[in-house]
Amino acid sequence: MAHGPNYKVKLRRIREGKTRYPKRLKLVKSGKPRLVVRKGLRNIIVQIIEYRPESDVTLLSVSSADLKRLGWKGYTANLPAAYLLGYLAGKRALERGVKEAVLDIGFTTPVRGAVVFAVLKGAIDAGLDVPHSEEAFPSEDRIRGEHVANYAKQLKENDPERYKRQFSRYLERGLAPEDLPKHFEEILEKVKAA
Repeated sequence: MAHGPNYKVKLRRIREGKTRYPKRLKLVKSGKPRLVVRKGLRNIIVQIIEYRPESDVTLLSVSSADLKRLGWKGYTANLPAAYLLGYLAGKRALERGVKEAVLDIGFTTPVRGAVVFAVLKGAIDAGLDVPHSEEAFPSEDRIRGEHVANYAKQLKENDPERYKRQFSRYLERGLAPEDLPKHFEEILEKVKAA
């Protein structure tokens, strides 16, 4: 540990890698609620959080578990799931009177076409007003999961054993990965109706 009269211990949340305070300050100064997106290995959490001086208030929260309740059989942390969660969060935000927000991706590196931008596209398509650049969004075919379906078809023809290993969770849940775009459309209709 460093010693000396000029040494200052960093704030706990900075040491733990949980908060970037200069970035957070810019988001808070916007005066808008934050559309917070956090991605884990098998889960995505989307929240609308409003700043208040005493503490932040979570106005709504949706996660991959909400998609499962709607019948989603695919992987819960990929682009199609992210778009559906964004759409669901945007729809619920509008129902609760939140019309605009700013995107908060935390420590996630912003990469064009990433999961966080699929969530953003879903929220915007639901009607939420969030500042954005169209260039960051993934393509429509990737959002619908066509890249997964094409890869699954190719793998099924060339290496059936690897296909079974690679897509074992899909198959256990009763979804052929080649049918992911069709399943995506079905769940999107359920999200719109929910």
